[in-house]
Amino acid sequence: MCFPWRPFKKCVSCHDVGPMAKNKVGPAFNGLDGRKSGSVAGCSYSDANKNSGITWDESNFLDYIKEPKARVPNTKMAFAGIKNERKPRITAPTLSKNDSDGKTK
Repeated sequence: MCFPWRPFKKCVSCHDVGPMAKNKVGPAFNGLDGRKSGSVAGCSYSDANKNSGITWDESNFLDYIKEPKARVPNTKMAFAGIKNERKPRITAPTLSKNDSDGKTK
């Protein structure tokens, strides 16, 4: 599925969200809120990500997406981060709106 929200345009090459979402290089964002980091079957996570102890919520996502390699050293995620303070605040609440099937809660 094409990301319907502008803040996701930097994420779409590796992630998907919505009813037809599939795992790509990174996991689909469906059901992200409350999910343990590194827990989606079939995705190739770094040991650092699997053992980070992160349970995703808005606060953790905002912290991580600003500078992934600072939050989880040795993560495989190549994305440098979103430096604009406003953009992550738009993106994070949107991610929590989709359940694990990609339906809007």
